[in-house]
Amino acid sequence: MDGGIWVVGEIRGEKIEPVTLELLTRARDLCKKISSPLTAVLIGVDVEDHAGECMRFGAKKVIVVQDKVFSPFSETIYGRVLADLAKRWRPDIILSGATERAKAFMPISATLLETGLTANCMGLDVEPDTRTLLQTRPAYGGNLMATIVCRKARPQMATVRPGVFKARPVEGDVGGEVEAIELPDSILDNPFILEGFEEKAEAQGVPDYKNAKVVITAGRGVAEPGWIQSLQELAELMGGVLGATRPVVDMELLPRYAQIGQTGQIVSPRLYVGFGVSGAAPHTMGIQGAKIIVAINKDASAPIFNLATYGIQGDAKEIIPILVDRIKQEKGIN
Repeated sequence: MDGGIWVVGEIRGEKIEPVTLELLTRARDLCKKISSPLTAVLIGVDVEDHAGECMRFGAKKVIVVQDKVFSPFSETIYGRVLADLAKRWRPDIILSGATERAKAFMPISATLLETGLTANCMGLDVEPDTRTLLQTRPAYGGNLMATIVCRKARPQMATVRPGVFKARPVEGDVGGEVEAIELPDSILDNPFILEGFEEKAEAQGVPDYKNAKVVITAGRGVAEPGWIQSLQELAELMGGVLGATRPVVDMELLPRYAQIGQTGQIVSPRLYVGFGVSGAAPHTMGIQGAKIIVAINKDASAPIFNLATYGIQGDAKEIIPILVDRIKQEKGIN
């Protein structure tokens, strides 16, 4: 049976994760190339309500498995359930967002299905003739991009970084089939008992880079504590978050979670402003979803200007205090 391409959806609280809609958008383009159906898979508690949203982004079928056993989350059960479903329908390709949950259960499913799994992809394509998934991801510490293929084993499985693709709903009328599945207790039996949950201290207070509307980024050209502090003030004044290139993070001027790029945060803000950012490929891969990119660099040949919507050739250290003072004036802050 040709199961086509599957996208494993993720529901958090009462909302579907944006990466699910991003993947459905990309997957429906891939389905056109291989003339295959697009299926969304929803596993969890009360997830059927999100089937319509999946169809709005291209799913022609939504497989729903819902049971109270899925709360709290157990990667063992999720992985086992997805593998069981894949053995029934035999999809060519299974995709999921590279979220913390998927990083836990997708390897379990891949092991049970005796197939490979490519993690943290930043590009997807497919060979129409062979139906082979082309999975592009960073390699060698982010210094190059590698395209990985799985020629023999099926299904082909991959997780994709959030923010890589743009979510685009289907135009016109949408519709599809919802199939609710009941699984035997042997599949749903949880061998582990969660006795408690404690959030990691380092996760507390981490800015929401994924949904930030404004991202200010510190590059090597401003890699000094005083300028980092000024950029933090600027980011707060603009209602945004402060990120950094890898050199700034390596110098421990900002935490590791602040790194913007293919091996760090992938951002899609309305406005990105880079101060002293040269524009190396590992960094720019993480900002291509930005609507407006402003680059400030005194080197006119810096690669960042090739990507920028607006470019300012000048010393970022001279421009930062001017911007801070001007915004404070506009806001009436002394």
